[in-house]
Amino acid sequence: KFDVFSFQSSCDKDVILNILSVLTDLLPLGTGRRIHYVISKGGSEALLRALTTAAQTEPPDHSILLPLLRLLARVGQRDRKFGLKVQKAEATDIILSLTRRNLGHHLPLTHCLWVLRVCASNVTTGTMLGINGAMELLFKVITPYSKRHIRTVRAAIGALAALLKSKSNSRRAVNRGYLGGLLRLYQDWHRNDISNNYIHIRRGILLCLKYITNIQLGRETFLGSQGMEILFTSVQDCLSCKNLDPIITTATQILRKCYPKEHLPVVTVRSSYSFPLPGNAKAETPHEGPEGDYDSDEEEEAEKELDDEDGEIKEEDYDLETDVNKLRSRPMLDRPEEELGQYEAMCPELSFNFQELELDSEEEKNLEDRTESLLSFPSHFIPNATSVKHPNCRWRNQNATEVGPDPEQDFKVPLKTWRKKDECRWDQADDKTDIAEVAQDTHLYEEEDPARSCLPALRPLPKDAAWYKKMFYPHCEASINPRPGGSLESSDTVRDLEEHKGDIPFHSPRLYAARAKCVKSIPSYRYLAFPDFWGHQPPPYSKPTLERKHGVQRDKVLDDVRRLIHPADVIGRTVFDLDEPSCSSPGAPGCLTFFSKFESGNLRKAIQVREFEYDLILNADVNSSQHHQWFYFEVRDMKLAVPYRFNIINCEKFNSQFNYGMQLVMYSVKEALQGRPRWIRAGHDICYYKNTYHCSTAAGGGIRGKFYYTLTFTVKFPHQDDICYLAYHYPYTYSTMMSHLDILEQNRNPQKVYWRQQTLCQTLGGNPCPLLTITAMPESKNRDNLEQFCNRPYVFLTARVHPGESNASWVMKGTLEFLVSSDPIADLLRKCFIFKIVPMLNPDGVINGNHRCSLSGDDLNRQWLTPNCQLHPTIYHAKGLLYYLRSIGRAPLVFCDYHGHSQRKNVFLYGCSIKETLWQAGCMVDTAVITEDVGYRTLPKILDKVAPAFVMNSCSFLVEKSRESTARVVVWKEMGVLRSYTMESTYCSCSHGLYKVSKSFK
Repeated sequence: KFDVFSFQSSCDKDVILNILSVLTDLLPLGTGRRIHYVISKGGSEALLRALTTAAQTEPPDHSILLPLLRLLARVGQRDRKFGLKVQKAEATDIILSLTRRNLGHHLPLTHCLWVLRVCASNVTTGTMLGINGAMELLFKVITPYSKRHIRTVRAAIGALAALLKSKSNSRRAVNRGYLGGLLRLYQDWHRNDISNNYIHIRRGILLCLKYITNIQLGRETFLGSQGMEILFTSVQDCLSCKNLDPIITTATQILRKCYPKEHLPVVTVRSSYSFPLPGNAKAETPHEGPEGDYDSDEEEEAEKELDDEDGEIKEEDYDLETDVNKLRSRPMLDRPEEELGQYEAMCPELSFNFQELELDSEEEKNLEDRTESLLSFPSHFIPNATSVKHPNCRWRNQNATEVGPDPEQDFKVPLKTWRKKDECRWDQADDKTDIAEVAQDTHLYEEEDPARSCLPALRPLPKDAAWYKKMFYPHCEASINPRPGGSLESSDTVRDLEEHKGDIPFHSPRLYAARAKCVKSIPSYRYLAFPDFWGHQPPPYSKPTLERKHGVQRDKVLDDVRRLIHPADVIGRTVFDLDEPSCSSPGAPGCLTFFSKFESGNLRKAIQVREFEYDLILNADVNSSQHHQWFYFEVRDMKLAVPYRFNIINCEKFNSQFNYGMQLVMYSVKEALQGRPRWIRAGHDICYYKNTYHCSTAAGGGIRGKFYYTLTFTVKFPHQDDICYLAYHYPYTYSTMMSHLDILEQNRNPQKVYWRQQTLCQTLGGNPCPLLTITAMPESKNRDNLEQFCNRPYVFLTARVHPGESNASWVMKGTLEFLVSSDPIADLLRKCFIFKIVPMLNPDGVINGNHRCSLSGDDLNRQWLTPNCQLHPTIYHAKGLLYYLRSIGRAPLVFCDYHGHSQRKNVFLYGCSIKETLWQAGCMVDTAVITEDVGYRTLPKILDKVAPAFVMNSCSFLVEKSRESTARVVVWKEMGVLRSYTMESTYCSCSHGLYKVSKSFK
């Protein structure tokens, strides 16, 4: 019932003391609700008026001032507008005056400093205090070093730190030499606090330095004052004591912030690979970004990463589309309607002519060839190899001006029979035939172009690499010189190949090699990555996510700082460079050898920093200067059980699952040859953090103010002189997909499974983009069954529009294997639906090791609104096929685009809903006017019940303006597909469902 306004009418000292006593009892520390109540009733203003009155008394009555100042400090901590209220009450000068008058009286001085700190929490008030001499006053209190009046010194340091949050105060402090004084003061406290009793004072001084170095002038002065050396040395003394973590963390933040900004050690951040675009099209236009002083906002973001290493990842709040007319609009066709007729050939299942169902396999192949020849005309709509003239993109027996043969006719698929547990055994006669065919093809190609091999070879194994030459180049074995060095024996390898060639389901090394020879890449790959050629088995067991070691990121940052402090320890030797091939030859003894010029490979440069530490730089997407995230490379010549540290220094995403238990994957050739061909999760001391590299305007071709992030990890290799492959996620190449489709087609049950593989179009790089049709064969040829066959609703599935999301291809692989299997549910699905599937929408990006874009430098999942038939052929023709289905009244029942998510766990869907979007945006929704079928939630709810990794609560059905050109939104709006989804799969583990208990991933 107490009325705080009784301050205004009371002049009696005893009454005021009683009021202050009651308030002190009512508002003890930590009682936020009561303090907020007092603030809401004007308590801050009343206390400030009382302070103004009490300060005018001569001499000051400390019996009133001290409890009054205590209450002001307590209330001011909770009042967000306290600084403004101080200015309005004109109490700033009063507080400073009281502080000056009490410099020799430490008890009232401490109380004044508490209030001063609260006032400075407002930047404007703090600036005004700084102009009026508050910082000079505080420096008199905290210097010189003394352990007397610790409470007062602590309060003064806290008030100074609050003042220095103002940039103008920080500049004033630098100009008056206070930064050097703070460094000396910190050294004194660090040296003399042997028992660590004054951690709060030492950290307070560091906070002052932290705020001063938020400005460029502060950082420059800090470097010139040997601040890096001083703090680095002091941190080394603190690492052994866990109680000093607050000091270590703050000092590390300052060191990280003040580390001189560097440019990446490359000539240009644009990709090492370029591709000439057809017509007048230009590659990616660089985006303009902020330039100049790397100021506090960006640095504070970096500090939050250190402060909250284990925090939850927050979703960005995208701009929601609130225009109902745009949400409900059905735009016009983006092409002439007569062009849709060409897609009729892609729907042979709709024809009543089913004579082809009785044709033998050779006739069926001829029919498919004729269909694909129809699809390649006219070339304006379905680009083929002639639409892009590039010297490195030619088929065998084709010059730069001729149209080469269809790559699918360049080889024959060996027959294969399945046994139990999906183990495959190849007919030896077919083996010999296949080897002979490959040898013949190679011989023919060498006659045409001796400088280049038609069939990509495996990278040489140590010492004796003759085993794969015997298997794939029997006619020219003597002419190829094996690479010296290493310890793997040829005879053992040949025997292992014979023993293990059939142990991997749905994979054939020879078939993979045959497919790989048809691939057209910008670098003209001549080598196969061993894991892709040999194949791999699934992990034998679930593995828990990596538990992050406390302080690992801090330790890595300190290691980076050590390079600056001790530059003589840095080797700085380039051992691999795509831009300088001469650097890619085997280096000095004891140095690792790197390689990445194979399908889906990505590593641009490797620099040896220390004996067992390497900085790695990734290649940007083709015709781009961005999207550095996906990596896949070979490393060899390692020592056994030695911890090698790798730092990928030009990642771009602001956060990663690598900070939350994810590990990279590693494949060992020796392990594979010993019967354990597996990608395994590997690496420890893994963290992902913002580094000191930024993109200059010149190097970035106009991109400015761009910072990079470091992914650092340590690996112990399992064997001496092994050959290992490291990757961001389990690789899935274009050749893997093509050979997998061949195996599925050969081994399906043709009596039950209707399968058609056609070419949707040729990609910009000249590679065929496959289109699959899967459904159940009609039960008989009578009219009713044929009509039921033709009238089944469509389900349209796509995947791998972003090349770095290889998990999308693994999900698609499982989808395809299930759909053609004998599982009763798969059989039911085939009988109920026709599945149209584009398993890889961006083959060129996958082939050339891109992370997000196609050869045009565009994100293809942002091109669905107005795709260009020349620059984005796969999107243009996938959308055209969807248009065609809609035009004949057969729009898909479900459309789903498979993706991978780099920052979230589990599997979930993004869908589209008008009402949910408007509700989330806070718009009023008239349910009488806006009606919506809630069937878009049916499939997610089913998946939530039957799929252990799927989480309904992670799904979203909001339509954002920034997503209006994605497949999900365009198919929903333009094709009228209610159930149009993006399915996101995590790179790392599940936090819900069946897999939550073990926190496992594979």
